[in-house]
Amino acid sequence: MYDQSSNEPHSDNFHDWAKRPPLGWNSYNCFGAAVKEAEIRANADYMAKHLKKYGWEYIVVDYCWYYPHPPGSIQSNPPQFRLKKDDAPVPWFGMDEYGRLLPAIEKFPSAARGNGFKELADYIHSLGLKFGIHVMRGVPRQAVWAKTPIKGAPGIDASMIADTREEMQCGWLNSMYAIDMSKPGAQEYYDSIVELYNEWNVDYIKMDDLDSGNPKRPYRKTEAEAMRNAIDNNGKPIVLSLSLFLKHKDREHLKQTANLWRISSDFWDDWGKLKKQFDWCFQWQDEVGTGYGPDADMLALGSLAKRGPVGIPRISNFNEAEQYTHMTLWSIFRSPLMMGGHMPENSEFVKSLLSNNEILYVNQFGQKPKQFSRQNEQIIWVAEDSQSSAKFVAVFNLADNEQAISFSPAQFAFGKGANIRDLWQKRNLGKFDSLFTTNVAPHGAQIFKLFA
Repeated sequence: MYDQSSNEPHSDNFHDWAKRPPLGWNSYNCFGAAVKEAEIRANADYMAKHLKKYGWEYIVVDYCWYYPHPPGSIQSNPPQFRLKKDDAPVPWFGMDEYGRLLPAIEKFPSAARGNGFKELADYIHSLGLKFGIHVMRGVPRQAVWAKTPIKGAPGIDASMIADTREEMQCGWLNSMYAIDMSKPGAQEYYDSIVELYNEWNVDYIKMDDLDSGNPKRPYRKTEAEAMRNAIDNNGKPIVLSLSLFLKHKDREHLKQTANLWRISSDFWDDWGKLKKQFDWCFQWQDEVGTGYGPDADMLALGSLAKRGPVGIPRISNFNEAEQYTHMTLWSIFRSPLMMGGHMPENSEFVKSLLSNNEILYVNQFGQKPKQFSRQNEQIIWVAEDSQSSAKFVAVFNLADNEQAISFSPAQFAFGKGANIRDLWQKRNLGKFDSLFTTNVAPHGAQIFKLFA
């Protein structure tokens, strides 16, 4: 365990607002677009009771919280349609007079009477946790249709800032238009939504549709900058996470714009996806810094797809060895750890993965993570302990059979040998002067601390 207070905002530099990778829960992997307030509160209660003492603190409501799902609906990527007579969008979302979306009271009853997310955020804060929301890039299409005024931009309405070109729109959700940031009122619109989120006491924004895996599709850098400016203009520290599949060539701009950015498509409980994540982490290993860094996406652990968005309701398809690999790679790479499963249904095993303070220490206090070697399907990663001269060495077996994996302390600058501690098992293995060999389960991982 460690003191959370050192991760609190204390300066105007947004890199100081998340010096360590955020630890939290996100509603997407278990509830898709159809999460309800009671489920948010239940996961917050679980975190406060079981995980807060280990540093877990963020509760994030993912996408389409403004969409009025009919009772029992599990529709993901829910569309708006157009009426033939006047082109009005339906269903009509909750929206204020300035074109700012409001939570659907069908799913979030505390949002009634114009409360927005404030009451829910206050409840989460009362537990000693932090509150986050997902937002889509752009301006609501219904605000453009209604020509709602832009707060802080007299004489400007939403139709005057929208970029309606088809190639600039989200390819999987049709509720928003892109914003042309060269237009008067464009920055003011972003300022206005962040002002609203500040009134709700939001601590974390996950901003979506900034990029994709398509190399022909541009990074929407001007809208990312607009959100960065809006957060800075409003004065309250809010951690900014950008999604999805951001490109390595944009890394310098990302560092100057956001705390976190997604490096892959949506991650799920699929062994092929987990193997591929090693490639993405290797590509991004040199961009992991203090207050910013790449995000390998959510932890596909526990109870998934209870209400969409991918597959049938299930317990994670990863076996125990694969879950160790999943958690070990995310931890040594210093990815944010955002639990994806419905936590009140966690097994004791999943709970143990999330509450191993020695593994979480690697994620929070490791530095300079590197892929040290990769030979066939054996991979070794190393990171330094920022608080001591120790090093962390993770070994991964991607093969379908058990493999013996070896390393020498001298390879990691321990010329006189090193003490080795197994962090998952929390036990010292002794001092090794030369070769150390361990048998690793198929698709499994182990992680060690080396110290003098």
